[in-house]
This record gives sequence, structure tokens and C-alpha cells, in this order.
Amino acid sequence: MTLFPLISTEDLAALLDDPSLRLLDGSWHLDGRDGRAEFAAERIPDARFFDLDAISDPDSDLPHMLPTPETFAASLGALGVAADDRIVVYDAAGLFSAARAWWMLKTMGATQVQVLDGGLPKWKAEGRPVETGPAASFTPATFTAQFDATAVADVEDVRAALAEGAQVADARGFPRFSGQAAEPRPGVRAGHMPGALNLPYAGLLAADGALKQGQALTDAFAKAGLDPDRPVVTTCGSGVTAAIISLALATLDRPSRLYDGSWSEWGRRTDTPVATV
Repeated sequence: MTLFPLISTEDLAALLDDPSLRLLDGSWHLDGRDGRAEFAAERIPDARFFDLDAISDPDSDLPHMLPTPETFAASLGALGVAADDRIVVYDAAGLFSAARAWWMLKTMGATQVQVLDGGLPKWKAEGRPVETGPAASFTPATFTAQFDATAVADVEDVRAALAEGAQVADARGFPRFSGQAAEPRPGVRAGHMPGALNLPYAGLLAADGALKQGQALTDAFAKAGLDPDRPVVTTCGSGVTAAIISLALATLDRPSRLYDGSWSEWGRRTDTPVATV
């Protein structure tokens, strides 16, 4: 069964008692806030915490890079999640890091995974239930990973895409993209990849924090000069908000590749060109 990439708060509420549901809180914050502590303080009932930093490549010095399929499978199995479970991911910001968790799960072979549109803020604004304190225990599962290499781009793929005039969409805000604002990570140059398009992820969100759809989404792509019908590589600061562009494209049934290293890698290398505005 192929599911639409998003699920509404109403539809999730109707699924809460479904024993096949695996609800994951994928909250991660660039400002250093502790997503796990916030999860303990408040979460949707029966959620489990998907830790973007812990479920990553321990051998990489880049932030939260994809782990090996074997490592990912072990981490998800320990959370009691199998690849064929009905999985819904949300975050505490509305739509910020949940898309990254969704992309990781899809890339590693999860077959029924969706993002809660509007996340925890929309859920709470509608008066829906939350719980606090220690999370409930769960039975470990077997997650059988099926890695989709076509969903991932590395630095050489991005070089080739830019050289061929392919679309590289950068989800960072304009001040960082233009080089007018310093990067938050030490040793990373300011600016962007020459030829990249700036599509700040905030421009893809509606006023309630949900993802834009229909004409509003089409207009957001057009404003950035992006054609969803042509190949797209998505990027950002560290591969988190790039997944929001990938998610938006998926709602139109359009594929993309996500540059996992993103600007954290490109901006600190000495052999990669940097442009400013």
C-alpha cells in the first residue's frame, strides 16, 4: 500500500488505538534544545523518540549522517519498529525535523511512513491528547533494511548536478544562502553552491505550520525557480530541512535526491566553490 506522505491530525487521532501504529517523535533543534527532554515532558500518547543524532553514522564527523543499513535496522528494531509497520513521524516544531526522519525511514526501506502535518503544535491547538513522564515500554522488533541509494546524493553527485545544470534546491534562509549571515557551525564558510536555487523551507509552510499544498505549493516552487518535473537535489545546513523540500516534492509524486552532507560538508571543504549574493 502506497500512502500519501502526509497524515492529518484528524486521521492520526482515528488511528491511535490501531495496534499496528508506530508513532515516532523526531524532534531535533538547531538551537541546541533537548528534544528528548521535551519528549519526556510532553508527547502524543504512545510515541517513541527517534533521536536524529543517535541514529546516525558514528564514524562521521558531520552531523547526523545516515548510518549503515545494519546500524539503522538495529536502532529501529530496538524502538520496536519494523519496516512494514504503519509509521507516523512528528516533531515539536510543527514541521522541521520530522521530514528528515521520514526521509531516513523511506531511504532505509520503510513501506508505510507518513509525517503528521502540522506536528505537535497543531495537535495541541486542536485539544488532542498528550502524555508526560516515562514512555511506555515496547517489544523489540526486526527492521529489515532495504537501502535506496537513489535517494541520497554525495558531494560528487552535487558537483555533477551543478555542472550539468540540474536543480539543486537549498532550504536555508536567504541570509545564510546569500552569505550575509554566518554559519552556526565553526569552520563552515558562508554562502551557497554556485548555481543552487534558494527555497527556504519556511516558504513551504502554511500559517498553521502544515505543508502548503495545491496552488500555494506550486507557487512556492515557482518563486524559487524550481521545476518539480525536472530532477532535483535537495540540500540545507546539515540535511534536516532539505528533507522538507523532498517531502513537498513527494506530495506531488516527484522524486528527489538529498545531499546528506549538505552545507556542513560543502562549506567546510577547501575544494568546493562558494558563491555569495
